[in-house]
Amino acid sequence: MLFIEPDYRGQGLGKALLSYAVEHCQATEVDVNEQNPQAVDFYLKFGFKVIGRSELDGMGKPYPLLHLSLN
Repeated sequence: MLFIEPDYRGQGLGKALLSYAVEHCQATEVDVNEQNPQAVDFYLKFGFKVIGRSELDGMGKPYPLLHLSLN
């Protein structure tokens, strides 16, 4: 998960952290809460594509997830 304190958003921190994760940790897939359009847009702008969707989150709660991939 990647969270940036609201006061620090828009300064490139999220992009820097995600770039590091992709380049150094080979992170190419992410799940994002479908009900968080700001997060969805962030990953889509970075180049992720939607590859699937789940009605429930990993804890079985009714928070739909989008499964995204760089591939």
